[in-house]
Amino acid sequence: MGAPSSSRFRRPKAGEDERSPNLFVANCGPAVGVSYEAIGSVFSAFGDVKGIYAADDSGARVIVSYFDEGSAQAAFNSLHSRPCPDLANRFLHISYSVLEDSPATHHITSSVPVSLVASELNIPGLFLLQDFVSAKEEEIRNVNTKQCLGELPSFVSSIVERVSSFPNLDDSTSVALDQLTVNEYPPGVGLSPHIDTHSAFEGLIFSLSLAGPCIMEFRRYLEGSWLPNSTPGMNMAVENPDDNSSVLRRAIYLPPRSMLLLSGEARYAWNHYIPHHKIDMVNDTVIRRASRRVSFTFRKVREGPCRCEFPQYCDSQK
Repeated sequence: MGAPSSSRFRRPKAGEDERSPNLFVANCGPAVGVSYEAIGSVFSAFGDVKGIYAADDSGARVIVSYFDEGSAQAAFNSLHSRPCPDLANRFLHISYSVLEDSPATHHITSSVPVSLVASELNIPGLFLLQDFVSAKEEEIRNVNTKQCLGELPSFVSSIVERVSSFPNLDDSTSVALDQLTVNEYPPGVGLSPHIDTHSAFEGLIFSLSLAGPCIMEFRRYLEGSWLPNSTPGMNMAVENPDDNSSVLRRAIYLPPRSMLLLSGEARYAWNHYIPHHKIDMVNDTVIRRASRRVSFTFRKVREGPCRCEFPQYCDSQK
């Protein structure tokens, strides 16, 4: 679901009509154990939800955007400052929010240094292999609407075979990928912060970038009611660039034809996120998003409960 950058939402100014189809919702988000899917389920009861976006970098505040003001007003009247049974009786603090007009020029901001190689991020289990496919292969491996559902299409067979020889896999690792998600991103469209559901997929997730580049940001939340009191024992000896003890942030540049591997801690404990930008800043270089970016995400469907080493993030072990 496409979304404008959350920085374009603001509180109504004095004299403006306070009502709008957009709601600012506090005490709600992944940092406090509330998934975007759960938020959507609750708020869709009041009308069609246009989108759910991170309101800031805290992970505990979101923007819920409806198609009409009436739905937003109904949600506000029912949920503001009241315990929500469907969200573990959490009290939601809600106010209206308005969408600012698009500025004439793009203002580029990036509070997280962007790396070109995965090793600089110090995230265990994260690997990036550039030029995983050739430019010629990239031309013929974009979305083909004539391909039917079923087994993985034959045109990705050579990629799946190549994945098994990924240089950062253990010799004993068995790669039997059986699920493929293809997403197309127009300019300015990103991806909300999330961790792929533990109970749904196994521990290796491969993401192939085609046609255009992007920045992927990683966030690990260290505080919140959804984490156990043993958080300090995580032994995360990683410098936080934002001087914010509650969240660690890292960012990496994904060029076209690169393959990203999420495994171990990177797969199970870090949220991944693509900012909703049309222009990115990478090491003082301005990079404009392409007219389209296509991602192929390969996974293995999990057949039993997840028994990972990160129970505080695991839906199977809650």
